[in-house]
Amino acid sequence: MKTAFLFPGQGAQFVGMGSDFAQAFPIAEHVFERANEIVDYDLKKICFEGTSEQLDGTTVSQPAIFVTSAAILEVLRTEPRTAGIKPDVTAGLSLGEYTALYAAGVINFDDALMLVQKRGQAMQAAADSKNGSMVSIIGLDDDKIAALCAEASRGQFLAPVNFNCPGQTVLSGSKEACGRAEQLAAGFGAIKAVPLAVAGAFHTEFMASAAENLAEALQSCSVGDPKDIKIIANIDAQYYRTALQVRQGLIKQLTSPILWQKCMEKLISDGCTDFYEIGPGRVLTGLMKRIDRKIRVANLSSVQALNELLTG
Repeated sequence: MKTAFLFPGQGAQFVGMGSDFAQAFPIAEHVFERANEIVDYDLKKICFEGTSEQLDGTTVSQPAIFVTSAAILEVLRTEPRTAGIKPDVTAGLSLGEYTALYAAGVINFDDALMLVQKRGQAMQAAADSKNGSMVSIIGLDDDKIAALCAEASRGQFLAPVNFNCPGQTVLSGSKEACGRAEQLAAGFGAIKAVPLAVAGAFHTEFMASAAENLAEALQSCSVGDPKDIKIIANIDAQYYRTALQVRQGLIKQLTSPILWQKCMEKLISDGCTDFYEIGPGRVLTGLMKRIDRKIRVANLSSVQALNELLTG
């Protein structure tokens, strides 16, 4: 039996996230206060009582999700009732990979948050310079997805970039091509097509300038070799083995597809039986139900959920 900690990515944010933990646990409050010092604005206030418009922006949502997830993680680590729950492996969806690396002791909190902040800023800047978008397609297999992309692209860039679970694939590319894919999806047998509220075409070459900026930011950060806790990489569903691989993986992640389904299938095949989603929302819990219904994920997105875990 092995334990995996899972951390959500962009899109999991909601106004009020983390406030119940900060009220109930001083260590969580401390994490938010420290985050404010690092980002140099009142991130805590935006998380707890901001507007959706403030929180949903790429430059804010990325550090907000990381900090909320880290705060919940610190509660798990320090609360006597949960201190015995320790991961053998960590994984994070896109942005969540930074929290996974922090949880595994590969990057410290200050460096991880600085990287996440710069990542969000670089992705927003890249998005502003390119007219890109993303759309989630429900109910098509890989062959149908390829055919849909071929039909909808019409000379513009469009590609599958998030392989989240069976029957759910996110396409990324030019705004016009994404719009055509949304309109054409039903004709290919899709159950539905959902345009995503994101700034641009993430995980494609549209983010090349962001990858360059992230590479520069990584030069000033301390990254260690993975040791006792394994971390699985989004880009190839393999475990990071060296600090160099971590650095290369984080850069490549910005312009490469996210293989979340393959990551989870590898963890299950390698003997992981206990999964915990640590952070805002229930996105990863929902995806696991589609990947393997036999696997139960303990969702820890609220103090109520934490208490139910302890009393259940």
